[in-house]
Amino acid sequence: MLKYYLCRKLNMSTHTYISDLKKAIGLTVTLKGWVSNKREGKGIAFIVLRDGSGYCQCVVTEENSSALNLEIAQSTTLETSVEITGLVLADEKQIGGVEVQVNTINIVGESIDYPIAKKEHGIEFLMDQRHLWLRSTRQWAIMKIRNTIIFSIHKYFQSEGFVQMDAPIFTGNACEGTSTLFETDFYGAPAYLSQSGQLYGEAMAMAMGKIYTFGPTFRAEKSKTRRHLSEFWMIEPEMAFYDIFQNMDCIEGMLQTVIKDVLDQCQEELKTIGRDTAMLESSLKPFPRMTYDDAVSIIKGEKSVNGIYSIQLLEGEQKAAEAKTAEIDAEIADKEQQINSGGLKKGQINFFTTKIIQLKQERADLEEDLRNIPTWLESARNFTYGDDFGGSDETVLTKLFDSPVMVYDWPHEVKAFYLKRNPNDARFARGVDVLAPEGYGEIVGGGERETNVESLVEKINEHELPMEAFEWYLDLRRYGSVPHSGFGLGLERVVTWICKLKHVRESIPFPRMYGRLTP
Repeated sequence: MLKYYLCRKLNMSTHTYISDLKKAIGLTVTLKGWVSNKREGKGIAFIVLRDGSGYCQCVVTEENSSALNLEIAQSTTLETSVEITGLVLADEKQIGGVEVQVNTINIVGESIDYPIAKKEHGIEFLMDQRHLWLRSTRQWAIMKIRNTIIFSIHKYFQSEGFVQMDAPIFTGNACEGTSTLFETDFYGAPAYLSQSGQLYGEAMAMAMGKIYTFGPTFRAEKSKTRRHLSEFWMIEPEMAFYDIFQNMDCIEGMLQTVIKDVLDQCQEELKTIGRDTAMLESSLKPFPRMTYDDAVSIIKGEKSVNGIYSIQLLEGEQKAAEAKTAEIDAEIADKEQQINSGGLKKGQINFFTTKIIQLKQERADLEEDLRNIPTWLESARNFTYGDDFGGSDETVLTKLFDSPVMVYDWPHEVKAFYLKRNPNDARFARGVDVLAPEGYGEIVGGGERETNVESLVEKINEHELPMEAFEWYLDLRRYGSVPHSGFGLGLERVVTWICKLKHVRESIPFPRMYGRLTP
């Protein structure tokens, strides 16, 4: 009766998911999935099965199954889909802490000449094969983390009393100017793909108090940097009766909820992608907050953080990278010389070869640092007060911190027309940027919104935007205006930082960016 109950609870009348196997130890289950990896020995086959919920090692022997099942297992190729029935055994040394002793195996769909092999592939090849690349262990882990982040964002806002609302994707006007808009035809009239739902979010907040939108946005920048996508997902809350400081509290609360949930729920996935979690753990403490003026002083090396100055830090990193590069070169040469001298066993050769590959990757990372550090130094030394921050400036600033940094009160000339001026110093707009550490730059931008109609009209004219397109927006100030704030968080940039990815293209299932529209 107990076995029957467990089978019913795990829905094993059809099949069991790998993520449920720990609850099925001692039971015979049916798994359905794809062959992620396979190795063979005499009279035995080991299949690593992937079903979307996780990975599991399945062992096929003639003794526990049959000669036919062993032959089938040995004939399977990478990404063949199979149905396996077997006994679940506890084994903490294996993936997920279990192993399946196979009784039967049936092929559902063959996979012949799967194009993504275990060898190294170029990035363009993998991008062309993105529909298949998603099946790789690393990409699977990234998508699982992305899913956790999305759920955590919804959980945070729903628990804080926000209402999810939806802004239109077709818009008749720009939110921040027309230079980065995709234009399209809307029944004979020009329309644009939304670059932000924020203006509509303000209208919805005047009705609901606290709202958030979560949807796709589009930017037509012809940029191929590692931070840019043409289509990405934005989370944009708007809060009535919030000033800039309450806004920053909300940003910090949301980000820390996300980080905590990833740390709690995605340990295996973080291990899979090799993410050192120390920076994420340190980001659970209060984020440093500073004005633009203070941030500029830190970037230029005029002000220290815990006794450390930016210029000195960068110069020290440059020397350390040069010394480490020389050390790695010597180690590579030594191991290559040992391999070429002969006399090593196959296992030793394989060990040294793997080590050389790791060292060369480490060297490539150091070479990138050595290319970038002079640029960062030049940017720090020559930064012009009043300018917006570029990628180099953000990197220099965040190198001095072990968590995201909040920079607020920016020169109004470099910020959007709808931001409120600082009531104590009109030179500054009450905007805030959240900069992620480790060189990942801006992940959140927001601020307190202007509530004065005359000031908004002045800024719309200054930005040379069509006044008639913003009359509805000005109505929000004419009829019961209140102080309000909000922000926009780029989902893919957050995923990229949390996973410590080298390029944002890995953070979304099918990236759309300059020069990439397929698959």
